[in-house]
Amino acid sequence: MPRPRRIAAATLIGGSATLSGFYGFLIGEAILARRAIGTTDDRPPSPDGLYGDDLPGRTIRVLVLGDSAAVGYGVTRADATPSAMIGVGLAHVMDAPVEVQCRAIVGAQTSDLMGQIDLDPDWHPDVAVIVVGTNDVTHRVTPQASARMLGQVVRRLIAEDCDVVVGTCPDLGTVQPIHQPLRAVARRLSRALARRQTIAVVEAGGRSVSLGDLLGLLFTERRDVMFGADHFHPSETGYANMVSVLIPAITASLRQKQRELAYTGRPQDLVSVADAAAVSVEHPGTQVAPDAGPGGRFASVLRRRRAS
Repeated sequence: MPRPRRIAAATLIGGSATLSGFYGFLIGEAILARRAIGTTDDRPPSPDGLYGDDLPGRTIRVLVLGDSAAVGYGVTRADATPSAMIGVGLAHVMDAPVEVQCRAIVGAQTSDLMGQIDLDPDWHPDVAVIVVGTNDVTHRVTPQASARMLGQVVRRLIAEDCDVVVGTCPDLGTVQPIHQPLRAVARRLSRALARRQTIAVVEAGGRSVSLGDLLGLLFTERRDVMFGADHFHPSETGYANMVSVLIPAITASLRQKQRELAYTGRPQDLVSVADAAAVSVEHPGTQVAPDAGPGGRFASVLRRRRAS
């Protein structure tokens, strides 16, 4: 009997060494990718202000929270930031002035969102737009912990009568400075986080929009125009693509609140929140909205169709 135990111990030690070596390799890959991408606290000129001030409707207040993708990292003009694009686009669609305040921070993680909300407690938004998750993946925050924190943020905003639209974590599997096998790990983790984010957001009463298209097929096909100079963050065109899938969700949320309408589809039109999350991860641009069905565990899904 002693001999098998020694063999088992040797096998365990060998397996642990292999696993440690693999994780050491991944950490080395991550360091190289971070150096290639670079880090900075620089941000574009502030997009905060009123858009469509000559329009007749009631002013809509929009709060933008999150990380560098919400900030618009890499662009040099205020009007090229996601916040400004949201302001202009939403004012046009809603035919009303839109006041935007961006509190997103470069490098922010989900754990930083509560602090961003508290920056100006006297300014009460009608809708909050959140884009976050990438830094949770790169800092090895588990999808479960990240989604739990996001759900808490959404519940707080909803309790304060603020609609919430969340752009889920983009697919990091096509980021150029990240090499294999780290790229495969990044893809798996980012997709797992996006799925859990969707469930947490919808169960808390918000709407989610899959942003897999940011670094997915469209970005793979058009790297030259969709990525910025660091090949990690989006270009101005890339940010515009992100905003194009957020605006419909923001509009739908605000219009539903204005009309005080609940989902009126037949029961078979609904899917479970978990199934909706799985669909959204596979189909970038998909919007998932909560439904007041039995137990609050159902959602309606609006899939975005790619232009032919």
